[in-house]
Amino acid sequence: MAALLLLANAPARAAELIVLTNDGHGHPVADAVVTVIPHDKSIAAEAHRRRGPSTRIIDQKDLTFIPYIEIFRPGDSVVFRNSDRTRHHVYSFSPVKRFEFVLAPGESSTPLPLEKSGVIAAGCNIHDQMISYLYVSDAPWIARSDGNGRAQLHDLPAGSYDVHVWHPRLRPGKPDLLQSSTVVGATVQTLTFPMSLLPDMRRQFDREHTQY
Repeated sequence: MAALLLLANAPARAAELIVLTNDGHGHPVADAVVTVIPHDKSIAAEAHRRRGPSTRIIDQKDLTFIPYIEIFRPGDSVVFRNSDRTRHHVYSFSPVKRFEFVLAPGESSTPLPLEKSGVIAAGCNIHDQMISYLYVSDAPWIARSDGNGRAQLHDLPAGSYDVHVWHPRLRPGKPDLLQSSTVVGATVQTLTFPMSLLPDMRRQFDREHTQY
């Protein structure tokens, strides 16, 4: 279903969008990625001018990637750090970015530039239960839901927007979740996205979910 968030007739000041994600039974869903894309390309261009590249760290601690989901922009870089007492072999077969690093305890990888948009699944070739997702997007507004299933996006100018929600436990190959809503003359809008999730692959490993 085509999703449209219409902010027409909103006041001149920027709006705020709150997205709530749940599992369809009222339980909040963390780590859902929300992207908001304006139909007006000039709004997107202005938002892109306000930021530069950055480097983010994916840690490995207690045989777990931390964070599970990290958000990047094209041009950002990622560093993998090993805070465990065992060796890790970090890799990805993703067409967006293929890489591998063998990291001894206490070591960090060199910064890895991420040039393309897309989802990159990173795993450990020694510990199959370890997985992290690098979500690379040039969407002007992007956020990740917290433990309460809440994602907050600020400073949206008046206009029409597509709102997308992605989560790694949605069925592979399916498009992002979308929703239609209208905001008229208000500065805050709340959208709720129920979703049907597959089992957590960190507890039940399934290589089908690494094909990003």
